[in-house]
Amino acid sequence: MLARTVTAGYTFEGPVLPLGVLLEDGSPVRAARVGLPLGMLNRHGLVAGATGTGKTRTLQLMTEGLSTAGVPVFVADVKGDLTGLAEAGASSEKLLARTTALGQDWTPTAFPVELYALGGLGDGVPVRTTVTDFGPLLLAKVLGLNATQESSLGLVFHWADQQGLALLDLADLRTTLQWLTSDEGKAELKGIGGLSSATAGVILREIVALQGQGADAFFGEPAFEVSDLLRTAADGRGVVSALELPAVQDRPALFSTFLMWLLAELFEVLPEVGDLDKPRLVFFFDEAHLLFTDASKDFLAEVVRTVRLIRSKGVGIVFVTQSPKDVPADVLAQLGSRVQHALRAFTPEDAKALRAAARTYPSSDYDLEQVLQQLGTGEAVVTVLSEKGAPTPVAWTRLYAPRASMAPAPASTVQATIAASSGAARYASPVDRESAHELLTARMARSETARAQAAAEQEAQQEAARKEKDEQRSARTTTRSRSRVSKPLDSFLRSAGTQLGREITRTIFGTRRR
Repeated sequence: MLARTVTAGYTFEGPVLPLGVLLEDGSPVRAARVGLPLGMLNRHGLVAGATGTGKTRTLQLMTEGLSTAGVPVFVADVKGDLTGLAEAGASSEKLLARTTALGQDWTPTAFPVELYALGGLGDGVPVRTTVTDFGPLLLAKVLGLNATQESSLGLVFHWADQQGLALLDLADLRTTLQWLTSDEGKAELKGIGGLSSATAGVILREIVALQGQGADAFFGEPAFEVSDLLRTAADGRGVVSALELPAVQDRPALFSTFLMWLLAELFEVLPEVGDLDKPRLVFFFDEAHLLFTDASKDFLAEVVRTVRLIRSKGVGIVFVTQSPKDVPADVLAQLGSRVQHALRAFTPEDAKALRAAARTYPSSDYDLEQVLQQLGTGEAVVTVLSEKGAPTPVAWTRLYAPRASMAPAPASTVQATIAASSGAARYASPVDRESAHELLTARMARSETARAQAAAEQEAQQEAARKEKDEQRSARTTTRSRSRVSKPLDSFLRSAGTQLGREITRTIFGTRRR
């Protein structure tokens, strides 16, 4: 009965992304195939499960199926496991037994792969963006700023935009903050709220800390063009763009926010296309919980907005994380398809998360709280949106095996893939053109020179005044000395001076008298 329900519920008219087959009473039912309509992938999805339950292999399986269907794919390769997509998988007795039991037509296959790395830190073509393009909201998330500091950072960006100052790298932002807290710069923000020295100091310290983690490599030019993610190979298969992140695993806030920037750029760049037979791009957001940790309300609002609206651009998003509770409710509500691997309930918090995950599924005959703890590796509870937009029956599914290598590719394959990349020539070498740092440094130097000249002129004026006073004092001293020569002469001179003074005075005033 369940097999017939699942078979009917997962029979679609359009192209399908194969996932696996129904598992009933511990045995796979080969006729009851479980898949996801490609046309519904822009309603987004969730792949969740505890560590070691097979999430990465599910991500690889879905990536391979999408590429085969001609859909470009972007994957965040946090551990470096997905470089194996560039090599055909290795056959084994255990693997063939599994694929035969599932009725899977398995052949070892390599896929067209582009390897990228943030700023070139790691094995891949460097991916960079400018601070201006990254924007204040995302940067505030990376820097760990509070709401007040985030608002102040937005004010700095607003001023730089009005001034036409390009913030290309973190040096540009640091110099801008230093200018706006200087005596000359403070006046430029008075009309729009101002920037306190204390807040600027916090932001500057966080920038320095970020630079200490090597983040300078992520910001700059040439900026990555997100349209490069929308490519197909000569044989019609979708190109898999894998962002290699093992070198920055210790900077989770940075790489997760960088992925959000990529999504935001896609939203801004791509035209509206509505509902398609298959998506233009599917974006796998691995370790998705890192994106939402300590996120501000404004940041979460932008994430929800992007997830809700980007489907009209033909882009599907699949969040990959350990538990559905890692994703905010407003985002979770936008995810139409679920592939849930096993969950553990070792603690009261785990048990609470298990109950919450079970309640997110449509009603079924399964006791999902129990089933979710019994799933084996490579098994998942699946429900997707049908072509009519209704949830399909909940199916305990044994997933197909990937056809590419499930081990990291050898270094020789990685280097050959990078060397053959069409983006290597464009993005390999950084470019440092004139921007806010150079322009404001020159402005500050001119201001310093002007202040030095003004100080020198003031000192010269003060010195001249001192000399004049000294001369007047010397003259008075000489006069007093002469007055002591002789009293008769003194009397005569006073008398003569008085007469002369009166005459001069009169003459001057025009009242001369004889």
